Amino acid sequence: MKKCIILANGKPPKKSVIQFLQKKNYSALICADGGADYARKLGLIPNYIIGDLDSIEDSTLKFFKHKSSIIKLKRQNDTDVEKCLKFAINKGFSEAVLLGVTGNRLDHTFCNLGIVIKFFNKIKLKIIAEESLLIPYKGDVVLKTFPGEIISLYGFDRKTKITSTGLKYPLKKSTLPFGEKESTSNVSVSGKVNLKIHGGVIFVIRNFKTVKSNGLL
Repeated sequence: MKKCIILANGKPPKKSVIQFLQKKNYSALICADGGADYARKLGLIPNYIIGDLDSIEDSTLKFFKHKSSIIKLKRQNDTDVEKCLKFAINKGFSEAVLLGVTGNRLDHTFCNLGIVIKFFNKIKLKIIAEESLLIPYKGDVVLKTFPGEIISLYGFDRKTKITSTGLKYPLKKSTLPFGEKESTSNVSVSGKVNLKIHGGVIFVIRNFKTVKSNGLL
């Protein structure tokens, strides 16, 4: 299974996050345009830099000219993150972690959350943003956890029904339509949480450091 990291131009992660992922066999670092500026500051060498290259600093382009594969794509019908995902899929990557996809621009954050749903059936995705780990799910899911872990669930429409076991506030064929209902800060009561998700995709958000330190990622 080929796995990659996609680093965008939002709020950057700590270098330790990328190093942890690299130890977990996320073997390639793909930077979306200005994400390469952060890679340079973190002392990392991207395998690929992809985008329309309107955000990256000229000095960064020169620095990585002979170190990374730089691919300029001028098309404007997709974002730089989408360009990176399409490239990764074409290269045979089956899993990607998105970093730097949240930050000061709420529109960019919202767009990148939508991209997770848009590409759900094409590549397995996760987002790590500051203290949070977001993973989309559908179907039957078993989450390794521990009693007391905080787990939040978010749905988007009334077609998606969720049934859970192992949560303090159980869901029974429940819907979580966006803007109406959510399951924020639910709590695990056992060593695993079972979810049955039918009709669509939901987001599950957990604390990244907690998941990492307990060997759950």
